[in-house]
Amino acid sequence: MFRRTLAVALALSLAACGSGSDPKQSADAVSPTDPAAVSGEITVLTNRTDLVTDGTMQKYADQFKQLYPKVTVKFEGVTDYEGEVKIRMNTENYGDVLLIPNTVVTDDYPKYFAPLGSAADLSAKYSFTDKAKVGDKVYGVAGFAYVNGFVYNKDVWTQAGVTTWPTTPAEFITALQAIRSKTSATPYYTNYHDGWPLSSWSQVVGSVSCDPKANDNLVKGDPWAAGADLATGDTLLFDIVKNKLSEADPTTTNWEDSKGQIATGKIATMWLGSWAIAQMQDAAKKAGKDPSVIGYMPFPKQVDGKFCSVVAPDYQYAINSHSKNKAAARAWFDWFIDKSDSATVNQAISAVKGAPLPPAMQPFTAAGVKFIELSQAESAKLTKVDNASEVGISKPDYRQKLVDTARGAAPGDLRGVLADLSKRWTEAAKNL
Repeated sequence: MFRRTLAVALALSLAACGSGSDPKQSADAVSPTDPAAVSGEITVLTNRTDLVTDGTMQKYADQFKQLYPKVTVKFEGVTDYEGEVKIRMNTENYGDVLLIPNTVVTDDYPKYFAPLGSAADLSAKYSFTDKAKVGDKVYGVAGFAYVNGFVYNKDVWTQAGVTTWPTTPAEFITALQAIRSKTSATPYYTNYHDGWPLSSWSQVVGSVSCDPKANDNLVKGDPWAAGADLATGDTLLFDIVKNKLSEADPTTTNWEDSKGQIATGKIATMWLGSWAIAQMQDAAKKAGKDPSVIGYMPFPKQVDGKFCSVVAPDYQYAINSHSKNKAAARAWFDWFIDKSDSATVNQAISAVKGAPLPPAMQPFTAAGVKFIELSQAESAKLTKVDNASEVGISKPDYRQKLVDTARGAAPGDLRGVLADLSKRWTEAAKNL
């Protein structure tokens, strides 16, 4: 879904020349106070093509229009969101409201997005605003946040005799081996072919060490040193594949099919954000299964006897600095994040401070899982190091190579793969 060479080239192009706009010319997208005075047509870009196709987004637009009758909202679902939107951002035509592509450097946000308000005001209302803060302004707000863990079929795990969450990577491997020997399910499914699900393995950062500064520390040290968060996660993924605990041919995996397969017990486990729970539960309903068969567990690592799970922001919504209808765009922006049930439906954590946790998180809270929010103080530098190193932490390429090496389809071993990542990353950090 995301390709390293293209992503780096485009990111460097964006950073170098931008869209020709002057940040000083980008007026604030102020929240409107009188719905009757707001009018215009806006286009909202989204990566959720499924929600555009099935009419869900239009239902939201219809609800919104009851409050803002003079505003028309149109949606554009983009399959290769990162690739296509980055290209369009070299023009002024990239929607009125959009999700900020991952490879846009934070320092460049003022070139493309309208300020939403002061950091003090926005941080009082929303979580995770530091990631989109430039100076004293905020340029993006997450639609919602999620935790990361393993989606699993409870019946399959119980059939294998595993009724408690593994507390170490070794225990997790043992559990998957029990599933392989005692059930007919594929113990773990990589979703290698679609690619993007593999990138979620980067979200082990913070969950392994239980350190709120784990993300900032990536630019200061070696993320693949022994015991480091990424090294721990990547080693577990490698060992899963090496021990033949994943699908026989990862090149044939199918994301959409995997939902039904885990719901019906053909697949036992997948590492995904908590946003996936609702989709797997829906697949269970469609298959005539009880949605409660879908479980969720944290990464198998404890600190001081407790699991830790990072509450991470999803894509951040922003308003195009070139939009001709900023008031209408901000009206939609505010309504969708603050008033719609998007976070609840996705079993996600609302970015609005004080909002209740979704039902899917109840097992985590009952087990005393510690939720942490990662500092984003070094997010701008992190993106620069990632682009310069061509590692692509938020892309699937290097983990596809990891899987290929583990299954013998590519030369080398785990030590060599991690050493290569370490070298490229630390050299890029040093040069910057």
